[in-house]
Amino acid sequence: MRLGVEETLGALNSALGAGGPVWFKETHARHLRARDFLAPRRALQARFGDDQVPEGVVHAIVGLQGPGVAPVLRCAPTPAGLALQLQRSAVFERVLCSVAAYIEPAALTTPTPRVVLHCPALRGSPSALRLSQLRAVLVADHLARVLQAHRVSVRRVPAVRDPHMPTFLQQLRVDWPAVSEKATTEALRNRTIAELSAARDAGALPPDILGRVCLKELMEERGRTAGYDPNVDSCLVSEDLLSLLAELQEAVQAGAEDSSLGLAAAPDADAGSYMVLHVVSCEEEFQQQKLDLLWWKLDHQAPLRQKHLVCGPVKAAGAPSTLTAPEYYELRHAQVCKASAVKHGRDLEQDPAWTEIFSILSVATIKFEMLSTAPQSQLLLALADSSISTKGSKSGTFVMYNCARLATLFEGYKCSVEQGLYPTFPPVSSLDFSLLRDEGEWLLLFNSILPFPDLLRQTAALTLTCTAPGLHVTARTEMVCKFLVQLSMDFSSYYNRVHILGEPRPHLFGQMFARLQLLRAVREVLHTGLAMLGLPPLSHI
Repeated sequence: MRLGVEETLGALNSALGAGGPVWFKETHARHLRARDFLAPRRALQARFGDDQVPEGVVHAIVGLQGPGVAPVLRCAPTPAGLALQLQRSAVFERVLCSVAAYIEPAALTTPTPRVVLHCPALRGSPSALRLSQLRAVLVADHLARVLQAHRVSVRRVPAVRDPHMPTFLQQLRVDWPAVSEKATTEALRNRTIAELSAARDAGALPPDILGRVCLKELMEERGRTAGYDPNVDSCLVSEDLLSLLAELQEAVQAGAEDSSLGLAAAPDADAGSYMVLHVVSCEEEFQQQKLDLLWWKLDHQAPLRQKHLVCGPVKAAGAPSTLTAPEYYELRHAQVCKASAVKHGRDLEQDPAWTEIFSILSVATIKFEMLSTAPQSQLLLALADSSISTKGSKSGTFVMYNCARLATLFEGYKCSVEQGLYPTFPPVSSLDFSLLRDEGEWLLLFNSILPFPDLLRQTAALTLTCTAPGLHVTARTEMVCKFLVQLSMDFSSYYNRVHILGEPRPHLFGQMFARLQLLRAVREVLHTGLAMLGLPPLSHI
């Protein structure tokens, strides 16, 4: 069984007896020089009074064992509290001999609903896509990837119908279904006609509108307690709106097919086993609330759990408020090409070998900008050229640059083996991980590789927290981006300081292979994290 940070913390807190959690994992390099976990002094005083922690408790902590619990080397009182250090060589060995186990998402611990992921921004054309809507699209795509990595059944709605949208989404590396057969709306249409407002104000309605459906009664019955806007009182119903509702209906009904494929879901196939998650921009939410209530009004089998993830506004400093998503992409693409020309001393934009690289770098820049802030918060974009740099440690370009550095490192090792400078890589089980003594090596393993499965699980679990009352849900889509940025910073610092491929001397090979295995694990974690964003790894920049 793989070691886990959460399992270790759980065992440590249990060893202290009844009470809330006390221990926390250290993350800063300065603290990790002396300890890996800390139970703060004040928290211990609240638990045990002014007396010291009983010696028997400390002995029990040192001898902790259990599924997923990391082996403890020492535990001792310090001025800061009870400090604990792991048997680091043993942890290196356990983790690096089973790298595949640490790039798989940890299993979700609660039953998961089937998810219908609805992003209304995709009903239009790219030229009409505002930046706030682009943010909602990227958030929805990221959530779908994370949930599907945990084998949760996800149906994406709507299928895009604009002929230009599939090309733009492919450019952004967003995985979303294209146009399918139009869902039948006959039943919904008949129900709508029966529910049309008695006023029938036909003279005041546009020609494509069937009529106005009153939602006041349903609002009082269900919407108000769930947190819907009290100003939602009616909805103008068009054929397009009925078509969207029919598509949502079909997505729910198609879930039974997913269940037969072994995807994680509740055992039954009724509407109660679904959550419909509407990922909307703040400008779209009021209309989406009307659509929720209309669906309930016209379809008594509509899922009871409809939740809204509302993405905050996006402001672009120094740009007109009318800046569209395609214009934003073209701006970033031009800046990436310009930055590359400065770095390499020549214009590479017309070089076919670089076309794909520039496209990936542009999308990485956009996705890290859009997803590195919690989606509910306002996002301020800095559109100046200075934000496109491999040296800026907060950008997607920086992450992709370090991805390419890893690829170059392993390509360099492969070429050296072919030239006879280094031996082929030995069996991992034969490596001596006690040779990994640099603090940067422990930082990479303890802060990046070891907690990675928990990170992915937390991202999915927060999204699926659908039993809480209320309309709105939050998602931590920024977690993966921030994790990859920090991983890249830690790797860059280590790589700049430590020479991995040293002189071809036999007595140095042991440490070199242990380091290469560590960086293999870093590479796998980085590639898996990028895949959650729809980004392929780069071999060079």
